[in-house]
Amino acid sequence: MTRLHQQSLHFDTRGRGFTEISGEVAGVVRAAGIATGLCQVFLRHTSASVCITENAAPEVRADLERWMADIVPDGDPRFRHDEEGPDDLPAHIRNLLGGHDLTIPVRDGRLALGTWQGIYLWEHRRHGHRRELIVTVQGA
Repeated sequence: MTRLHQQSLHFDTRGRGFTEISGEVAGVVRAAGIATGLCQVFLRHTSASVCITENAAPEVRADLERWMADIVPDGDPRFRHDEEGPDDLPAHIRNLLGGHDLTIPVRDGRLALGTWQGIYLWEHRRHGHRRELIVTVQGA
């Protein structure tokens, strides 16, 4: 019989950059009591992303942020949507590139992440925001 567990997680970001959330998502998986299944993480925002990336070398995340700034610069004169400032539309484009959801296998009651993988909330706005994720665990 398939079981289902769902929980919201909230994070305050400090502005543009990465916040590791692996531990909090793993806590939801433990609370679900599901040995084998899937964990889906859904971000309820359009100006941040959720992703899996390197968790050992912080340079990776710094390089990703620099790369994203190069391909989607703030204040690009082609962008008309700027009600909340020059980082408004760039944050939405970055969300499309970075993604708003993840699906991670659950094995032996734990997230089946690789050795160097971590789950991150990637804030795309210059200033901090309160972000909500819905974590759904299903399986047996």
